[in-house]
Amino acid sequence: MNNEHISRRSFLSGTAQGASAIVLAAASNSLTAVAAGADGPGLESKRGSQRLSLDRLRAFEKLGYGMFIHFGMSTFLQNELPDGKAPATTYAPDKLDVGQWISVARDAGMKYAVLTAKHVAGHCLWPTKQTDYSVVNSSNKTDVVEKFVTACRDKGVLPGLYYCSWDNHNRFGSQTASDPPGWNAMFTTSLYQTFQTAQVTELLTQYGPIAEMWIDIPGVLGRGYRTFLYHHIASLQPNTVIMMNSGISTQDNYNVDYAWPSDIVAIERSLPSVGGYAKWREIEGKQYYMPGEVCDPIGKNWFWVKDDLPRPDSALVQQFRDCRARGVNLLLDVPPDQHGLIPDYHLQALNRLHGNAGI
Repeated sequence: MNNEHISRRSFLSGTAQGASAIVLAAASNSLTAVAAGADGPGLESKRGSQRLSLDRLRAFEKLGYGMFIHFGMSTFLQNELPDGKAPATTYAPDKLDVGQWISVARDAGMKYAVLTAKHVAGHCLWPTKQTDYSVVNSSNKTDVVEKFVTACRDKGVLPGLYYCSWDNHNRFGSQTASDPPGWNAMFTTSLYQTFQTAQVTELLTQYGPIAEMWIDIPGVLGRGYRTFLYHHIASLQPNTVIMMNSGISTQDNYNVDYAWPSDIVAIERSLPSVGGYAKWREIEGKQYYMPGEVCDPIGKNWFWVKDDLPRPDSALVQQFRDCRARGVNLLLDVPPDQHGLIPDYHLQALNRLHGNAGI
């Protein structure tokens, strides 16, 4: 399967379906959903086995509404999953205003934001020392991560960072979905994993406190390295909420083999079941309190694409209300354009959502 026939959605859907069958068949990876939308009978006074305290996780839940910001090489290639071969100079915003993004988020009622520091293209929005494929050698050399974190703190929005484990440029011998036979054969080498550790360390030691660390495509890391990475992130920033993206699903069944360990559960392009989200989960014989976070683009695409307009106001309002009613956060993706600005049609849609949903 080549890049022309794969999308991130089909990749995650296929991976989740295949690995879910393994999880459901393995008694050691059993998961039981407890008390949808509530703590569950007999669990009200339990702390659970999770790393973070209930108070910390419930504080995350109270944030309720955040902005996902997909911006980078894909914005300029108009391709969500580039092959990693475009020159660094292809990334060239001419009116970059990271402060505008966060002002839009704040005014829309969003309490936190998550920026794609590195996506599938492998191009980095900060001056990493691990590769030359970054803003250092791009047409615009701004440290976007630094500007983003600073703007968040100045405007009262909590900063989060996204890091993709699928990297088509910095491979170090890894198999990616760009190569036949595609996503079902993906893996990462120990050399790549050392690279990822070094980059995540940069992100979590150079910019101050980060509220959420989002690791995408965690299944390609393997259980051993993923567990190491989880604890490494926690050692660098103990209060950070760690997300290992479990993919496109209602998450009634959590994919342990693909995404564990994690502090929260991703519900990508979906919603929890109508009965509500199960916050208490039994994983490998222990009880964990794991908040849920729905993530979805404001339009159809994660990155800005010309003529990709916001979904109808009614759909956005319904999604927001469903998330709140079912007990999960909404991380709504609002992508900046090739100028480096959130376009006015996204801004106006957010303003209408703010008013119509009573945010």
